[in-house]
Amino acid sequence: MKLKKGIKLLLAIVVVASLSSCDHSRNNPGWQYFDDMVTSPAYESYTSNPNFADGKTMHPTVEGTVPRGFMRYPFEKTDEDRVKAGLTFQNYVEPTTENLERGKEVYTIYCSSCHGEKGDGMGHLFTSKKFQYPPASLLSEKVRAIPDGEIYHVISVGWGIMAEHGTMMKPDDRWKAVLYIRNELQNN
Repeated sequence: MKLKKGIKLLLAIVVVASLSSCDHSRNNPGWQYFDDMVTSPAYESYTSNPNFADGKTMHPTVEGTVPRGFMRYPFEKTDEDRVKAGLTFQNYVEPTTENLERGKEVYTIYCSSCHGEKGDGMGHLFTSKKFQYPPASLLSEKVRAIPDGEIYHVISVGWGIMAEHGTMMKPDDRWKAVLYIRNELQNN
């Protein structure tokens, strides 16, 4: 008698376990162990992050390392090196439609928030008062007169209060942004 009850109980457990383990839609894998691996919290680049001592999510590259696909940049963020870069570098990118389109895309992503869509220095960060100092107008005579290499240098390492973008943009994309500034923004 006890054996029959034991078999019935075991059979009931097997049936319940079998039915509860099935997922008719096949979209749910069932139980998740260590679900923090499946649903880890994502942090946006400029948001705070409790995982780091400084509370920032985005960190600069480790000193002495070069990201894959990038080259070590030979100049520093100084006025002397900016002038040297202007004399050293020449824009080798051809003004094709494809390169100008990519230059516009890169400019829109990295530059327009400060320098504006037209390059007049009236970007959203300045006009919304989130940025106190007016960015340079890329349409000014001063910027028109400097060599392409200086603009490339400023994009690469920054200038004044402008942050560097060299770690975020490939060298070709920086040159395409310079090409777009010269051929599209300054010619309109």
